[in-house]
Amino acid sequence: MKNKIFDLTLTIKDGMTTFPVPWHPRVEISTQGRMGLEKRETKKITFGTHTGTHVDAPKHFIKKGKSIDKVSLDILNGEALIVDLSYKKNFSEVSVSELKKIIKKRYKRIILNYNWSKKINSMDYYKQHPYLSKEAAKFLIKNGCKLLAMDTPMPDNPKNGYGCEIDSPIHKILLGNNCVIVEYLNNTNLIKKKNKVDLIVAPLKIENADGAPARVFAISK
Repeated sequence: MKNKIFDLTLTIKDGMTTFPVPWHPRVEISTQGRMGLEKRETKKITFGTHTGTHVDAPKHFIKKGKSIDKVSLDILNGEALIVDLSYKKNFSEVSVSELKKIIKKRYKRIILNYNWSKKINSMDYYKQHPYLSKEAAKFLIKNGCKLLAMDTPMPDNPKNGYGCEIDSPIHKILLGNNCVIVEYLNNTNLIKKKNKVDLIVAPLKIENADGAPARVFAISK
């Protein structure tokens, strides 16, 4: 049987949904070369390092953390366990006991499926998504996780963002232990019936950057 490929990447398009803060720029795509004049088509694209489906490198929150161009391809690509959390209610915490029921051995790569990308064009996408407890994040690290992917905008409680007394503690636990984070996955619900897939994560190789947009896809095993 031929292996099936699942594209887990959001399409980058003009004016697409981005995190609603000033340091995440609006996506702008304009035509520079035109078939009718320059006899070719080229585009100018403006976007941030955390636009759409992307990878957070440790440098995103860790002062001396690795930049995206230094993250090993061995971490970004390989077998991944799918953790189906699509049953989670809005704004609910994922406990360590929930993860332990599913994750029975060490895995380098974990995909969290909340079936959340369907909410991408609403503010609920940013304000109501499920999130990891500190204990759950620490369990993943202890269990050998080096890449955590999800179809939500972040692993943290949405109330623990910039300007809060506790700013993004789950990011800091993961990135502080050299576990890269892949956010804004798309269509993860298509693979929830799979136990494991071969995951391919290909971020743009931007020098000294804190992250980068990525093409992400899964190949059924």
